[in-house]
Amino acid sequence: MFCALAVGLKYRFGYDDSLDVVGVHLVGGLWGTLAIGFFQTTYVNDTGVSGLFYGGGVTQLGKQAIGAFAVLAYSLIVTLIIGYLIKVTVGFRVSDEEEVNGIDEAEHAESAYEFSGIRSGSSSISKAADALSGNKVPANASKEG
Repeated sequence: MFCALAVGLKYRFGYDDSLDVVGVHLVGGLWGTLAIGFFQTTYVNDTGVSGLFYGGGVTQLGKQAIGAFAVLAYSLIVTLIIGYLIKVTVGFRVSDEEEVNGIDEAEHAESAYEFSGIRSGSSSISKAADALSGNKVPANASKEG
């Protein structure tokens, strides 16, 4: 539930997270780690301690929170360092022109999709395929299926 809500927030805040890393891994990981401090019970693990909801107090919850936020801080710092190194060496994004023309062509010198089989359908599908493949077809040109 928390992950689904967090994934929805990316549209509200407008950040680019195509793989939903923040919503799934950050929020899910934090909630899962902290949930141990709430729901841990000696019924499942008799060598441990109970969590807050099972009479164990805030001790285990505090340990879980310290561990979770220490890992969060470490991950943030290392990610920023790696991101900076990528930015100064190869860069984060392709140019606007390369993005419009197709990242596959710009980065890999090939197309990810073959559109030649689509042309046998309706004219709107053919026009869309031509537009995506970069073929210049006059608007009044007719195509035979």
